[in-house]
Amino acid sequence: MNTCKSDKIINMIKILVISDRKDKCEYFSTIFNKNTYELSCMSDENLIYDLISGDTPDVIIIDAQINSLKNINKKIKSIANNSIIIFLVPSSNIDKELIKYANAFLTDDMSDDFVISTVNVNLRMKNSLEMLSNSNKDLADSLYRLNALYSTSSQFSGTLDKAKLIQYMIEGMDRALSFSLTCTLSLCTAEEPVLILNSLYELSDELIEALKLRTVLNYNSLFEREEAPIQINTDTLKVIKQIKYPASRFTFNLFRFDNMFARISLGDNLFGCVEIFKEAPFSPDDATCFQTIAQQVSLPLKSAILYQEIIEANTKLAKLERLKSEFISIVSHELRTPLTSIKNSLDILMSGRCGEITESSEKFLSMAMRNVQRLSGIINDLLDLSKIEAGKMDFNFAPTNINTVIDYVKTALSEVAKSKGLSIITEQDNSLPDITADAQRLEQVLTNLVSNAIKFTPENKTITISSNLVNSKDIHINEYFKDSIKLAPGDYILVCVKDEGIGIAPKDLLHAFDKFAQIENSLSRKAGGTGLGLPIAKQLLEAHHGAIWCDSELNKGSKFCFVIPAVRVEQLV
Repeated sequence: MNTCKSDKIINMIKILVISDRKDKCEYFSTIFNKNTYELSCMSDENLIYDLISGDTPDVIIIDAQINSLKNINKKIKSIANNSIIIFLVPSSNIDKELIKYANAFLTDDMSDDFVISTVNVNLRMKNSLEMLSNSNKDLADSLYRLNALYSTSSQFSGTLDKAKLIQYMIEGMDRALSFSLTCTLSLCTAEEPVLILNSLYELSDELIEALKLRTVLNYNSLFEREEAPIQINTDTLKVIKQIKYPASRFTFNLFRFDNMFARISLGDNLFGCVEIFKEAPFSPDDATCFQTIAQQVSLPLKSAILYQEIIEANTKLAKLERLKSEFISIVSHELRTPLTSIKNSLDILMSGRCGEITESSEKFLSMAMRNVQRLSGIINDLLDLSKIEAGKMDFNFAPTNINTVIDYVKTALSEVAKSKGLSIITEQDNSLPDITADAQRLEQVLTNLVSNAIKFTPENKTITISSNLVNSKDIHINEYFKDSIKLAPGDYILVCVKDEGIGIAPKDLLHAFDKFAQIENSLSRKAGGTGLGLPIAKQLLEAHHGAIWCDSELNKGSKFCFVIPAVRVEQLV
């Protein structure tokens, strides 16, 4: 009820006077203006109850002197709990029992203005309480919706399962909106589009068919003039039905319910759509909440799809990697057998046991032997790689001094370096302790590094091999490798191979240890190779709990360094 400032009530106020005193009925009829108040006066109990039950008065004035007052009070209090109850009492005698029923009291000797003011003040108080109650209810509803949205958002962040995300969306709408039915078309939670029906009551087959048709029409309407990306047929559309109370059943009156519709988008792509039905009308706040939940689910659904694509891609890559390793292993073994026969045949021919070798023949036989040895090295690299990846590489750990390995490699490759006009020098710490290592594998690593230095260094330059004992805190690793190399605290044997060759560009440093990778420049292409030497060296050193990295500058040379813990290997296992 709205009131003005001067006690005049804008709307017609209904007042019921319960009294069997004629003079009092006439008195109240006189003081309450008929343009503002609609007044009834009666004393018959049945008529009173009928009036209150049918059209509850705003104010009920009860004469405390009426007969059977006690029974009337209890009955009125139970059926007219929204009315203001005022008792007309003698000024000298107020029954304390009436206090529990009354909002106010009037006495016979009160002035007319005081009587009218008492009624109006109580009406304003009633209106204020109703407004406060409505505000509190709106606030409680808002808080409940916010809690439902927060809870739903938390559920969204806890999974990357698309089907669960759609289910969480439906449950969130149920908590926030108490729907009668949701029809959710999901295009990507299964191999084929799925219609998920979450219903308060059971649905007949005919009603389900009607809902399927409605959903397909809604879906097609999203694309206006363009063709829908996925064609949906009502005959083949799969339906998942979830019923809360199957004992009751919806009829086609469901389509008279209030409804809301939203698309579930993934950026420019469509994941599906959702329609919600409710017997009571939806409010603007309901619509905002509904659209918010439908939008909230989009981001986690996009993440879920990307995650699934990554899983599938990784599975395919793992399969391809396994097939590649198997292929390399098979081909390498198959090549080794005929290559061994070719090498043995060349040895026999070059020994002269098959006849005299002319100068021209020796030239071609030597060329063939060099290429056989080169091909044999390539096959050995491939076999080593396949063994390492399969975890089948054999190691023979024994006490080893790294300087012995350096001396062996220097002796083995000095002639090759000399033929290119290069010299190999060493800078060794002769007090280095022995370590437990596979000397043959370390020779393989160092041979690869020195061979690369020879291969990529121009004539009349120097290659330096150094060895030192250093503490982990004093090891300076190139910044490009710091993230991938984590060394445990302690002492390490540091070995470096430094050349004055073509160098490596900064952008190519990290790729130097990739399988089948070669730095792209004219000299590297001319030198050839499989690109497996450095990756194999990296794997062999990691088996020794060591690491390898590179410092380089274009046209100024490279420095490849590796470290091995200066403790017995079994202490690290």
